[in-house]
Amino acid sequence: MARGKKIYEGKAKVLYEGPEPGTIVQYFKDDATAFNAEKKDVIDGKGVLNNRLSEYFMVGLGQIGVPTHFLKRLNMREQLVRNCEIIPLEVIVRNFAAGSMSKRMGIEEGTQLPRPIVEYSYKDDSLGDPLVPEEYIAAFGWASQQDMDDIVSIALRVNDFLSGVMYGVGIKLIDFKIEIGRVYEGDFQRLVVADEISPDSCRLWDIESGQKLDKDVFRQDLGNLTDAYTEVARRLGVLPKSAPVSKPTLIN
Repeated sequence: MARGKKIYEGKAKVLYEGPEPGTIVQYFKDDATAFNAEKKDVIDGKGVLNNRLSEYFMVGLGQIGVPTHFLKRLNMREQLVRNCEIIPLEVIVRNFAAGSMSKRMGIEEGTQLPRPIVEYSYKDDSLGDPLVPEEYIAAFGWASQQDMDDIVSIALRVNDFLSGVMYGVGIKLIDFKIEIGRVYEGDFQRLVVADEISPDSCRLWDIESGQKLDKDVFRQDLGNLTDAYTEVARRLGVLPKSAPVSKPTLIN
């Protein structure tokens, strides 16, 4: 499928004009970044794994009625998605304390929270993606109160789905972040889960050993990132158990 001109290149993906109006081709790179891109590397096979894993999660969400921008996977590194207006927020759902929350609140990593907590951060790398309250979001016009209510509802449904899927393969969903986009249908707008869902955007710990299977492996120099992502893909049945780690083999 032919793709058009490049629209945007980010830290982990490149976006191209799609073959039909209202579509975009999303290409997954092997680049890995952390600490607002202060730490960088190229991890062989990472883009292939994230493309396939994001497809797996987006299709699963669609099957339970959660709208997403995903249309179909095109090949090992590309997928076709709906063009949508991205709300400039990262929506973070936390089930256990980790990362910045542990530092801010002085809570030991791995402590289960009383209930899932939804946070917003403003998408701006130069500012460090600062946390923002709903008052800021409404005041600056990034989203209405109704939008925020709908976003929280979507985020918690995604959390229920991901938590259940991961628990079933022996993985604890510590936290994750998603982006939300607006798709316009005539005079009406619909909010959809956009961007990607992958180990790049989740914290995933093995339930028994506590081994980290997400981008913290790269952040904290805990081992080979491709090995960690491949383990997640194997447990979910995305890759055959006999697949070599260095060159992931996809199931079509």
